[in-house]
Amino acid sequence: MRGVDAPSDDALLALLGEVAGAVSEALAGVTDWSMVDPSRGQYAADLVADAAALGVLDAAGVGVVSEESGRRRPEQRVTVVVDPLDGSTNASRGVPWFATSLCAVVDEVARAAVVVNLANGRRYEAVAGAGATCDGVAIGPSPATRLGRSFVGLSGYPARYLGWKQYRAFGAAALDLCAVADGTLDGYLDCSWNAHGVWDYAAGALVCSEAGAVVADATGRDLLILDPTDRRTPVAAGTPELHAELVAVRATLPEPG
Repeated sequence: MRGVDAPSDDALLALLGEVAGAVSEALAGVTDWSMVDPSRGQYAADLVADAAALGVLDAAGVGVVSEESGRRRPEQRVTVVVDPLDGSTNASRGVPWFATSLCAVVDEVARAAVVVNLANGRRYEAVAGAGATCDGVAIGPSPATRLGRSFVGLSGYPARYLGWKQYRAFGAAALDLCAVADGTLDGYLDCSWNAHGVWDYAAGALVCSEAGAVVADATGRDLLILDPTDRRTPVAAGTPELHAELVAVRATLPEPG
């Protein structure tokens, strides 16, 4: 990955896959699921996963934006946005919905993504302009257009009912977005306020958009930001109509405090 030329899509996917494999291998031996930093919701296992990811990424010489260790080598053309263990509370409780989420950004454009459900090995991939797959099979989103008939994933919970048919709160944004991409969920609504860092959604957002779904920040801001202190509010849906309705109902929620 070192050098002035941008790597190929295949090389990027190979690197992301190597990182995911290293994290999976490192976590296989973890027995300590204690929380080491309650203020950040950081578990001992998060640090194990991050160390494994950095071992591969540092050797490749790419830039990194990680939930656990911040930004490294910002001068590089290639930056990998990584959440080594998205859904760490799920992992600590044995809920099989947690993942390694990786997005390769080249010259500030998302180029490739890999999201691996570490509980079952299910692997989502996307390359800009080339579509998205799950376990090698092309995926596409739900055709649902109306919130009142939709099955929606939530992050956070609103103070009132917003009109969905059914909802679930699974607790791992990267996998939630991939579930929109493959049509498992009709939409995804972040009901919290600026709670998600780019590592939470960058890979899932590319999988969504390449599958044909719509994903955007609830207030229209750019989603792809590489400042580890910045936060966004992602909303996704299988169709533009449902996405517009989700954004509209999200706008009716009062801001905190």
